[in-house]
Amino acid sequence: MKKGFYTIIAAQFVSSLADNALLIAAIAMLTVMQSASWITPLLQIFFTISYVLLAPFVGAFADALQKRHVMFISNALKAAGCAMMIAGVHPMIAYGVVGLGAAAYSPAKYGILTELLPPEKLIPANAWLESATVGSTILGTVIGGALVSQYVDHWVSGAHVPLVRTAADAAMFAVMLIYAAAAVINVGIPDTGARYPNRLAEPTKLVGDFSHCFRVLWSDRLAQIALWVTTLLWGAAVTLQLLVLKWADANLGLSLSKAAVLQGVTGLGIALGAAAAAAWIPLRQSLKVLPVGVVTGAVAIAMAFYNKDLFPAGAGVHVGALFAPAYIVMAYPLMILLGSLSGFFIVPMNAILQHRGATLLSAGSSIAVQNFNQNLAVLGMLGSYAVLLTINVPVQWIIVIFGLFVCLMMWLAMRRHTRNERKVDLRGLVEE
Repeated sequence: MKKGFYTIIAAQFVSSLADNALLIAAIAMLTVMQSASWITPLLQIFFTISYVLLAPFVGAFADALQKRHVMFISNALKAAGCAMMIAGVHPMIAYGVVGLGAAAYSPAKYGILTELLPPEKLIPANAWLESATVGSTILGTVIGGALVSQYVDHWVSGAHVPLVRTAADAAMFAVMLIYAAAAVINVGIPDTGARYPNRLAEPTKLVGDFSHCFRVLWSDRLAQIALWVTTLLWGAAVTLQLLVLKWADANLGLSLSKAAVLQGVTGLGIALGAAAAAAWIPLRQSLKVLPVGVVTGAVAIAMAFYNKDLFPAGAGVHVGALFAPAYIVMAYPLMILLGSLSGFFIVPMNAILQHRGATLLSAGSSIAVQNFNQNLAVLGMLGSYAVLLTINVPVQWIIVIFGLFVCLMMWLAMRRHTRNERKVDLRGLVEE
C-alpha cells in the first residue's frame, strides 16, 4: 500500500469509533428524557436526511478540496453536534448536525482510495477500511455501553461536573474528544495530487450534474447491480443496528449497556467476512457473492426467533467466579455469523462500485450517488420501523419482515444480473 494509506485507516478507525459510541450515548439521552420508543428511529432519520438532501453538493465539495481537508471539517462538525447535545439541544436536532459532517465525510473517505490506489488494490483496501470500521464498531459500542452504565451514572451523580448531569452527558463529552482526535489525524493524511474542477463555483449546475451522474450509474449494467445491493444492504444494516438493541432487550432481557456489547460482537463477524473477501474474491468475480445476500436475510429471520426461553433456567457457562447465561453465550455465534456474511458480501460490492464509478465519473461524484441511494433506503426502512413500533408490532416480527424483504430484493437483483450477462460480457467492464 502507498504512503498515507494507513493514516487514512487510522483516521477512519477513530472517527468510526466515535460514530458508534455516539449512537449509544444519544439513545441513552433519549432514555433519560423518557422519550417514546418510536423516537429512536427518528434520531437516525435526522442523521440520515443530510445524506439525501446534500447528495448533489457533497460530491462536489469532496472534489473541490483536498480529501484530508474535507475529512477534517467533517469531524469538526461532528464534534460540534456533540457539544450541542451536552449544552441541552434536543438529541434529534444535534444529531442532524452530526449528520451534516458525516454526509461530507463519506465521499472523501471512499474517494481518496481511488485517488491513492490502482484498481487491483481496491478490494484489499476496502477490506482494510471495513476491518478498521468493524474494529472501531466493536470498541465504540463497548465504550459507549460502558459509558452509559449504572457505574458511570453513579460516579457522575457524585462528581458535580458542570454540564455533565448523567452518564449520557459524560459519554457525549468523551465522544466529542474522540472526534477532535480524528480531526487531528486527518491533518496528517498526505495530498494525493488529484485535482478536479471546482464545481462549487457554479452551484446552480450541481443538481443537474448530480442527476446526470445518477443516470450514468443506474444505466451501467455492472454498476447498477452493485448499487442496487449495496443500497439495500446499507438500509437494512442501519435499521438492524437499532433492531438488535431492541431485540436484545425484548428477547434476552439485556440493558442498553449490555446490548451494546452484543451489537459490537456482530462487528467481529464483519471483520472476518471482509478479510475472507479480500483473500478469496478478485475484483472481476465480485458479483459471484450475490447469493450471500439472500443467506444474510435468512439468518436475520432466524435471529428473530432466538430468545432466552429456548434454554433451561440456570443453564450457562462458568469461568472462575463469573457466570454467563447460556442464551447470551450462544447468541454470540449467531451475531458473528450474521456479521461475517454481511462483511463478505459488502466488501466486493463496494469495491466494484467504486472502480466503476471512478471509471465513468469522478470519485466524489460516484460516492455521492451511492450515498444518496443508500440513505434513501435508510430513510424508507427507518420510517417503516417507526411505523411498526407505533402500531406495537413485536420486535421479532419486525425482524422477520425486514429479513424477508432483503431476501426478495436480493433474489430480484440476481435475476437482473443474469439478464444483463446475457446482453453483454461484463468481465470487460471490470477489467477496464
